[in-house]
Amino acid sequence: MDSSTVAARAVKDSAAKREKKAAALGSVVAAVFLTGMKIVVGLLTGSLGILAEAAHSGLDLIAAAMTFIAVSVSSRPADSNHPYGHGKIENLSAMLETALLLVTCVWIVYEAVRRLFFREVAVEASAWAFAVMGVSILVDLSRSRMLKRAAQKHHSQALEADALHFSTDVWSSTVVIVGLVLVGLARSLHAPWLAKADAVAALGVSAIVVFISIAMGKKTIADLLDGVPATLREEVNRAAHVPGVLEVRQARIRRSGPELFIDLVLVVNRHEAFEHTHDISNAARDAVRRALNKPEADIVIHVAPSRDDDDDWVAQIRSLAARRGLAAHDILIYDEDGRPELDLHLEIKDAANVGAAHARATDFEEAVRREIPGLGHVVSHLEPVRNKAAADGAAGGEEERIRRIIAKLAPRMGLQCNPHDIELKTVAGEVVVSFHCTVDAATDLADAHRFTERFELALRRRAPRLGRVLIHIEPPEAGNPGV
Repeated sequence: MDSSTVAARAVKDSAAKREKKAAALGSVVAAVFLTGMKIVVGLLTGSLGILAEAAHSGLDLIAAAMTFIAVSVSSRPADSNHPYGHGKIENLSAMLETALLLVTCVWIVYEAVRRLFFREVAVEASAWAFAVMGVSILVDLSRSRMLKRAAQKHHSQALEADALHFSTDVWSSTVVIVGLVLVGLARSLHAPWLAKADAVAALGVSAIVVFISIAMGKKTIADLLDGVPATLREEVNRAAHVPGVLEVRQARIRRSGPELFIDLVLVVNRHEAFEHTHDISNAARDAVRRALNKPEADIVIHVAPSRDDDDDWVAQIRSLAARRGLAAHDILIYDEDGRPELDLHLEIKDAANVGAAHARATDFEEAVRREIPGLGHVVSHLEPVRNKAAADGAAGGEEERIRRIIAKLAPRMGLQCNPHDIELKTVAGEVVVSFHCTVDAATDLADAHRFTERFELALRRRAPRLGRVLIHIEPPEAGNPGV
């Protein structure tokens, strides 16, 4: 990034830090006000529901203070001991808040059960009780909405947890008001059993808090253990599949507070130029940030070349040939009816004639079949050791016409040749022709090679758009040649 971009990022981070701290501090002030108000009214009215709400608000005060500390620490930059920054402090804060909530719920349930079955406590459903709960609902609504907006804007899990606390207070306060209404009705309707509604309301508060706490605790633990939703991983994989990416081999995602870190391994064509692979990785990084709507996400991409089974087989074939004193070139592997087949040129030295050369080629072909299970036809073009450039050509020609040309040319090439097993295939846009020629076993290998060159040249003159031409020379006793 250039200096102007870095400066702009620093200004943005500083503004976000101030906004998060202001939101957290506002929650502390609101929690202090609500806790104090509920304690006073709860003691004056004797309402366990209001005292439970005071305890809940007191816990919110502790949680708000923890959130304020967490957002202050989490915004510190990464250092040598914390390479991913300090964002996890927000997750730790949320986990401690959850533990405090559950402990408080245990006390509330215990006291509610005592009042329901073992102890009588007079509860006054006064106007003050209703007023404090009404004010509590208004404050809680205001704070939860403000905190939720700040949490979404800055991707802060600590503020999100604090917003959750205040939103649960809205529901629990509503439950307490219902309990107080029923207490008032108990007196006017002379139904003493309705006086127990306050304790029931306290149990309702506890149930709400426990449910929310467990959900928040699960999310917090998942974040601390670097768990991410499967949908997020799928979204990253889809976005990273930009043109040029063959496969997303690995996608590791972790959160650290508001920060998101993504490590990707992208597979591209092994023949791509370095500059192009750099462009592909940049395009994938931008696509992921757009898809997640997180332009600040820290994304590290490793580009891996694709593996090609054909390349592995070519290396195996050349190694097998070299171990037998042969040289294989112009190796072509293609798919025919769902199984691989092989055409190649095989240079043979120290072979006095076609018979000896063919025997060595047959031994080599059998070794290739053992190394590559499931291989179909293997057609090798025999030639003496020499440098020979690969034939150039373009796809074209009709199959029947080429067969007739081969049949007409065979008697004119200087050797008695019986062309058979003629095959024509379209491979990589080229028409490839291969066929076997039976010649006398005593024929000199150099003469046989010159014969195939003349044959190929004559064939190309009549079919100039032809691609590869492979002519397999064999003696009459070869039996089932080339298979």
